[in-house]
Amino acid sequence: MAAPAVPAQLPPADRGSLRIADRVIARIAAHAATEVLATAPGAELVPPEAAPHATVSVRRNTARLRLTLELGYPADLGSVSASVRRHVTGRVEAMTGMAVPEVAVEIERLHSATARRNEEGRVR
Repeated sequence: MAAPAVPAQLPPADRGSLRIADRVIARIAAHAATEVLATAPGAELVPPEAAPHATVSVRRNTARLRLTLELGYPADLGSVSASVRRHVTGRVEAMTGMAVPEVAVEIERLHSATARRNEEGRVR
């Protein structure tokens, strides 16, 4: 008795599924935010250890993101935040195939040149 013929390629629905861990999506989002912030006004004022942090909530095929950022000041905070939202949304959607209807941006700290000069001049 011969074995049943196996089709050369299974339909996509029968191939299985891929689950991307939440922490991977968060890393993609944080890296995408870093890409934008590297060229943002005042980027040179932000210390390298102040990298963006992302958290994610995934339901079905939708990811909702929260980003915590530190920015240089003065800068147009609304414009920088909008650029970060657009870029992060595009990168996460392209790399994961998930919809990203919400990217909340929280600015945790502003770094100014004046504050930096004051800190450098202090004797401890």
